[in-house]
Amino acid sequence: MSPGPESLGGRMEDFWAALENADERRAVDQVTEALDRGFAPEDVLLEIIAPAQRRVGVRWAENRLTVAQEHAATAVSDRAVTAVADHPAAQVPARLGRTVVACADGEWHTLPARLVAEVLRLRGWQVDFLGAHVSTRQLVPHLHSTGPDAVALSCSLPVRLPVAHTAVTACRAAGVPVLAGGAGFGPDGRYARLLGADAWAGSARGAAERLAAGIAPPSELPPTAEEALPHLADREHALVDEARGRLVDEVMAVLPERFPQLREYAGPQWEYTVEDLHRVVEYLVAALYVDDPGLFEGFTAWTGRIMTARSLPVDALSTVLEAMADAFRELPRA
Repeated sequence: MSPGPESLGGRMEDFWAALENADERRAVDQVTEALDRGFAPEDVLLEIIAPAQRRVGVRWAENRLTVAQEHAATAVSDRAVTAVADHPAAQVPARLGRTVVACADGEWHTLPARLVAEVLRLRGWQVDFLGAHVSTRQLVPHLHSTGPDAVALSCSLPVRLPVAHTAVTACRAAGVPVLAGGAGFGPDGRYARLLGADAWAGSARGAAERLAAGIAPPSELPPTAEEALPHLADREHALVDEARGRLVDEVMAVLPERFPQLREYAGPQWEYTVEDLHRVVEYLVAALYVDDPGLFEGFTAWTGRIMTARSLPVDALSTVLEAMADAFRELPRA
């Protein structure tokens, strides 16, 4: 008889304590003990490791974890996933077919994709997990050489949507259907459908169920980006992206006049500010690509909350947006 589900919450809290302290040995001991006591490997992955890792992101957003602590905790979670995958209870023979799991080009958040890969293995799939930052030119030859039943493409950040679209189109042109997943594809997977993915799943279990139900191979060549998204004809997303460096320089020249404290920034502080401005423009490019102002509005609202949590001047964000609006007055969608 396996343990009751009520025990999972307590074990998640114990695992979280290990993450919070970057205690790899304790974290691995927690998941190994859970498996030894009869908890299902899939439950350990999705009800102990996954919720604890989500808490890492929440605590970072609340400014209760530093970037270094967030990275350390994520590394511990990844090691715990490996411990689950290597455990005797997780050794399941492949019987359903072959699936490729990959992160979109430029996407470095691998843990969500890896959880999907491990759940698929536990459900009986042979899985090729290609990891982070998989370019289309790397992905397509692998599809031709292995002939998988489907590609599970992960995109955690909307800024990767243009390259994710390229990957979706190339996979479908190679005759392999695409199951999209990850927060970058938007609420309810709205951008996955827009970009031509054959299916979308909002969770690892959902991905396994969708693949088990079967996804038919593409019956025709996919449309080009301009055919699928006619608004791209105005090239606004490309023009904004091309102007990004100049725009960031212009905004950085204006900000110290309104916020004198920025004049004290030096070294890393100044570099971090420049990186943040580049990210603002990247989200604008993504919003233009899918023609959804809400994507950009959601990002700026989230940025405001992050700045508030860090006691940063939220008014600086308004100044940045005003400068951007002025620079793009000739681009109506921008």
